Formats: sequence, C-alpha cells, structure tokens
Amino acid sequence: MTKKSLELRGLPYQVDPGEGVFDGPKIDIKIKDSLERAWQCSTIQVDFHNPQRFDLGYIAEDGKAHQPVMVHRALLGSLERFFGVLVEHYAGAFPVWLAPVQAVVIPVSEKQQVYAREVGEELRRLGVRVQVDDRNEKLGYRIREAQVQKVPYMLVVGDKEVEARSVSVRHRQAGDLGPQDVASFGARVVRLSAERATREEAPAQSAGGVS
Repeated sequence: MTKKSLELRGLPYQVDPGEGVFDGPKIDIKIKDSLERAWQCSTIQVDFHNPQRFDLGYIAEDGKAHQPVMVHRALLGSLERFFGVLVEHYAGAFPVWLAPVQAVVIPVSEKQQVYAREVGEELRRLGVRVQVDDRNEKLGYRIREAQVQKVPYMLVVGDKEVEARSVSVRHRQAGDLGPQDVASFGARVVRLSAERATREEAPAQSAGGVS
C-alpha cells in the first residue's frame, strides 16, 4: 500500500528491507546535512497493531463494524534531533531568514548610543530581528563577538552615520559593505526573509554611498 502510494504520486523511493519496524510498513524521509550524513526526520507509518490492541472499531456505511487502520505521522521526528541537524548543517551560520538575530547595531562610542537605539527601534518596526550592543567594550571586540556568534549583519554607527542617518553595514562573510540607508537595509532583510533566501544575503552598496 505504501509503495503504491509513492508510485501513484510519482515519487522516487528506495526499499529498506530488514529495518526494525514493528507496527506496520512506513515511509521515512532522510535528509543529508552538510557532511553528507543521512538523518531520518519525517515518517508516515501504517499501524495494524494498535487498533487490535485497543480494540478500536467503527460502523461503516454498510452498517457493519470494522476495525480501522491507524496512520502515524511525524513531521520532524524528534524535534531536538531536527534542531541538532539544522545547527550542524549550517554550522551555526543560519541564513538571514532563519537567524535568531539578523542584525546587531554597534555604536562606535557613547555619543552614538541614542542614535543606535533609534536605528534598532526602526528596524524592529520593519520586522527585523535586531539587537543593540552598546556595552562599554572596544568596537573591535563587539564586532568580533557578533562575528563569532555568526550574526548575518553588523551595523556600525559613528558620527558620519549619525549625521547621514545611515548605518555602515558589515556582512559576516562579505565584510564591509559601506553605508546603507536604514529603511532600505531593513526592507531588504525583510524581503530576504520572506523569500527564504539562502544566497545573495549581502545587499550591494549603492554607487552614491547611501541609497
């Protein structure tokens, strides 16, 4: 029955004889991580055992009692294992749509803290998951820490950025991208998130600096 279901849908499959399946035949979906290791995640299993065990029954259209066939469905398998596979697959460097923190705003000094918080609030209003790192630490240390945490974007703000109402964008892989308009940057991150983009995360720097 399970083979026929796959064939009717035109889905490729492989038979795995001898696997320890007790309740009935099942379809499982294995995904590969970045190291080409296969992990079982989603499963759909036909269960002939439990309906008998619990003496389940129903009255069908013919007026007679019938015993149902139970179908188990697990979309992710073990949730903890799924997240473990996800973290390992991306090596912690989640694409921008999946990253818990998409951008960190980093003021150069105390003088830019107020503006940095304004930038954070504007980006949150646009739907960007953002944090403001205005701790009393060296600028390089804070940039390095965000890089180690694999945050997609670091937004540095100094006196020039305050004056231009912009941010200096640094991408975790592409490096320094130069000044960007806050609203335009936020809109791009939101679009990448909606598209579930995994590539081209770095917004191109405009010819005139601030777009």
